[in-house]
Amino acid sequence: MVQNAPVRSRTERTWDNYGKINRRNGINSGIRKGIALFLTGVLLVLSSCKESEKDKKRYLPDSVGAINSLAVVIDNEMWKGEVGDEIRNYYAAPVDGLPSVEPLFTLHQIPPSVFNGSTTKSRNILLVQKDTTTGSGIKTDTFARPQKIGVVKAPDNGELIALIAKTSDKYIREFKDNDVKENQKRFLTSENKETYLQQKFGIALTMPSVYKTAKQEDNFIWIERMISKGTMNVFVYELPLNSIPDDSTRVDAFIKMHDSIGKKYVPGREKGMYMITQKAYAPYIFDITLAGKPTMETKGMWEMKNFAMAGPFINYIITDKENDRLLVLEGLTFAPSEDKRDYMFELESILKSIRFTGK
Repeated sequence: MVQNAPVRSRTERTWDNYGKINRRNGINSGIRKGIALFLTGVLLVLSSCKESEKDKKRYLPDSVGAINSLAVVIDNEMWKGEVGDEIRNYYAAPVDGLPSVEPLFTLHQIPPSVFNGSTTKSRNILLVQKDTTTGSGIKTDTFARPQKIGVVKAPDNGELIALIAKTSDKYIREFKDNDVKENQKRFLTSENKETYLQQKFGIALTMPSVYKTAKQEDNFIWIERMISKGTMNVFVYELPLNSIPDDSTRVDAFIKMHDSIGKKYVPGREKGMYMITQKAYAPYIFDITLAGKPTMETKGMWEMKNFAMAGPFINYIITDKENDRLLVLEGLTFAPSEDKRDYMFELESILKSIRFTGK
C-alpha cells in the first residue's frame, strides 16, 4: 500500500525553492568568479607582454657606426680564408658609377668572442658562423635601434660560401636602405627649409641646410653644397611624359637628353663649355620604384665639354602620370682627388626622400 506524501505548507515549499535557487546561484556565482579570475590572468599576461615589448623598444640604445660601414662577426680563421674572401667579393665590391674603385661597405671584422657590449650596437651587422643546421635571415633592432643583422649559418665552409652568395643581394639592399634612412634622419637635425621645389614642381626633398638653391629657371632648379675641394649638386627638372623610351634605345635616349640639359642649364667657365655625359663609361641603368612610382635609375660619369672637369652622377627619372610628366632628380659631385662614395650616397639619400606635395 502506497502512502501519500505528507502535505507541505506553502511557506515550507517557498523556503525549499529559495534554498535551491540559492544553491544554483552559488554554483553559477562560483563559475562566474572563476571565469573572471581566468580572464583577468590572461589580460595581465598579455599586458605584461606588451609592456615588456614596449620596454624593449623604449630602452634600446641608438645604433652606432659610420654610413656605409658593416660589422662582420666571424671567426678569425674563416675571415682570413675562403669564407672571408667570399664576403669581401660581395660586400666590398666596387660601387657602380664611380671614377675610382671604392667598396660598397667599409668592413670591420669582429671575432665572436668579443661580440658583446658596445660591439653589438653597430647599425649593420653580418653574422657568419658554423652551426649544425643551415639557416639565414634578417633580424631587426635586436641590440640597438635602428639595426639590421644578416645571419648566415651552416655546418661547413662550402655551405657558408653558397649561402653568402645566395643572400648577398637581399642583405646588401637591407643594409643600404637602413643607411639611407639613417642619413635622412640625420638631415633633420639641421634641415633645409626652402620651398622653391614645392612651388615649382610640387615636391619636397629632405636635405641638410648647407644645401642652398643656386639657380632657378623656367623648368630647372639647381641646389648646391660647397665642400672642401669642390661641390655637391642637386638638379630638378621636368620632361614630357614619353620622352625616354622603355626599350633597348633608352641608354642612347638618356645620353642625348642628359647632354641637352647640360648644354642649356649647366655651362662651364667659357663659351662652348657645358656638362655632358662621359662617353668612355656607359652608364648603369636600373628599374626601381621611388615614392610609389616607376623610376629609371642611372649612375654614371659627367664631364665638362672642352674642359678638364668631371665626376660621378646619379639620376632618377620618375614616371609621374598624375601630372603628365617625367620628373627628373639628379645628384652629382665634383671633388677632385677625393673619395666620392659617401658624397654620392648622401645625394642618393636626399633624392630618395622625395615626397609629392602638390603645388
